[in-house]
Amino acid sequence: MDDDYARRGYGELGIGFGKRVGIAVVDFQLAFTDARFALGGSALTDRAVQNTAILLKAARAAKLPVVSCYTAYHGVADAPHWKIPPVLETLRHGSDAAKLDPRIYDPEYDVVLCKAGPSIFFHTPAAPIFVKQEVDTVIVTGCTTSGCVRASVIDAFSYGFRVIVPEDCVGDVEEGPHIANLRDVGRRYADVVDLQICLDHIAALPRPNT
Repeated sequence: MDDDYARRGYGELGIGFGKRVGIAVVDFQLAFTDARFALGGSALTDRAVQNTAILLKAARAAKLPVVSCYTAYHGVADAPHWKIPPVLETLRHGSDAAKLDPRIYDPEYDVVLCKAGPSIFFHTPAAPIFVKQEVDTVIVTGCTTSGCVRASVIDAFSYGFRVIVPEDCVGDVEEGPHIANLRDVGRRYADVVDLQICLDHIAALPRPNT
């Protein structure tokens, strides 16, 4: 990074993987992954879903914790002051929009949480679930990069986890905000890598007893 941030030391230290990895999957629900919905149909998000499915297959085989979340409300009264009408109109409990994308969801394995704010960690048991399973490193996947993914990265960092973000496992509506936000969290809070780095790390772990 040849810029003023780098010259001031931003991003100079790597974080790396710790002793045990957990996967946080943020908002890969049909509202954001299915083109039937106003917020769905992004090519970057579809790419991220496909790559996250590969990551999760490896994580489950290695018996690593997987925590997925979706966003839903009963109505406008219990929703924050979103500036996005489709969020308020479609993200309702029990709706198709709130359902997790089946490409990334294993109901017999994953822990699933509903969240009301941007971060998977805000007012949810995500952090205690990871701590209980001795996780010190959280791989954050999901959408959108500039919104709920970024918020989740910052909260994971704030809880003291090592944070890894595979660039090809997170998605956004446009490439510009996607790249800009990854560059920014990479300067401060997380290692931004690619899927293969994560797969290589998981493959090198001792295999679980079956």
